[in-house]
Amino acid sequence: MPPKKDVPVKKPAGPSISKPASKPVAAGVPPAKPKAEPAVRQAPRKTQEPPVNLSKVVIEFNKDQLEEFKKILYSQCGDLIRALGQNPTNTEVLKILGNPKSDELKSWLVDFEIFLPMLQAVAKNQDQGTYEDYLEGLCVFDKEGNGKVMGAELRHVFTTLGEKMTEKEVETVLAGQGDSNGCINHEAFLKHILSI
Repeated sequence: MPPKKDVPVKKPAGPSISKPASKPVAAGVPPAKPKAEPAVRQAPRKTQEPPVNLSKVVIEFNKDQLEEFKKILYSQCGDLIRALGQNPTNTEVLKILGNPKSDELKSWLVDFEIFLPMLQAVAKNQDQGTYEDYLEGLCVFDKEGNGKVMGAELRHVFTTLGEKMTEKEVETVLAGQGDSNGCINHEAFLKHILSI
């Protein structure tokens, strides 16, 4: 039988703790008690909570919360409705508010009891349009039928028609969408916009 080769010994993972070498014990002297090593504290483990499904959360307002609801200006209603997850156009917000004049927007106040039906009216209006609706609208600008529209034409439409956008907003929306000829693939653009 051939001699065994030296097999490397695996060291345990973690910090290595070396024990001090024991001193020779003199005759007649009792051995010294080993010093107790301080206990190493371990960090408490965080329990991982399951994620919350926000679609099943029901919000109920009690009397105190309703009283805390401050009155807001008519001009702030659209922002608050959007902050609560809806996406009305400015025209829709003005219609819900009763088409107030600009000075009324800046001076009239809304309390919770008046605001809640407005929010419910916006939430019921689910006519947001589908992918196909938007694609059909963009195909109007595809003059050559090759799936591309001119970036300059989209910029013009965004800044002059319907809910007008600022130049900065248009640049943000169209950033990275154009090719070297200034054309935009309308299907890729639409997928990008709907994913935001």
